[in-house]
Amino acid sequence: MSGWLVSHVPPGLLLAALIVVIAGGAMLLAAVVRRRFPALTRDEHNDVTKFTYTFIGFIYAFLIGFMSSSMWGQISAADANARAEGAAAVEMARDVDVFAKDDADRIRQSLLTYEKSAIAEWEDGTGDRSPETDAALAQLSAAYRAVNAATDSQKTLLSTSYANLDKVSQARTVRLLTAREDTGPPWPLWAVILLTSALVLGTVVIYGVEKPGMHYPMIAIVGLIVATNLFLLLEASRPYIGGISTTPDPLYEVVSVLSANR
Repeated sequence: MSGWLVSHVPPGLLLAALIVVIAGGAMLLAAVVRRRFPALTRDEHNDVTKFTYTFIGFIYAFLIGFMSSSMWGQISAADANARAEGAAAVEMARDVDVFAKDDADRIRQSLLTYEKSAIAEWEDGTGDRSPETDAALAQLSAAYRAVNAATDSQKTLLSTSYANLDKVSQARTVRLLTAREDTGPPWPLWAVILLTSALVLGTVVIYGVEKPGMHYPMIAIVGLIVATNLFLLLEASRPYIGGISTTPDPLYEVVSVLSANR
């Protein structure tokens, strides 16, 4: 569900929708509660409510902070892997000119085909291995095997290119596994997050405030905080899709280098 939301709903629209639903829903609930249970507008129960809110708020803040830090670490790791994938491919692109022209042209075209296919595979966002990208990677490997390295320089760079090709292949595998496995908190954690969020809002709703003009702004502020926290968790739940995910810019850089050297 989180993957569909962050991939199909623009971040600004998702944030606005969460604010309207959560903050607006909490204010509507408060209006109903104030009307149905007028005794709650008095402050006899506020001492208990304050203690409950402090305890729940601490647990909520710790949980949100822990989850945000964990998921941001996943995004950072995915970004580092993408940079390594792009950097290795850029080195391959810059080394092709040392080979004979026919070999260089064949490698350059194969590498360009692979990078474009890898970008399409990335933007699919599912983490599924693309048969087209597998075929392009096999074609690129075959292009290097067909190289006739005649000089020491060509032999050295051919060995280096093989090593970089292994790095590219490994980084792609890590990327696909990450996209497939790092899908945000599992449902038990989502249940805890949603439950604590509801408890935080619930204690504010039942807090005894006689004047509605002072009660509703307090509910709106807490609802806004809860909505933005849930928005952050949703956007950070997928390393390769969403508003704060890592981008395929390193792969586009490879395409740029190859296109400039043609």
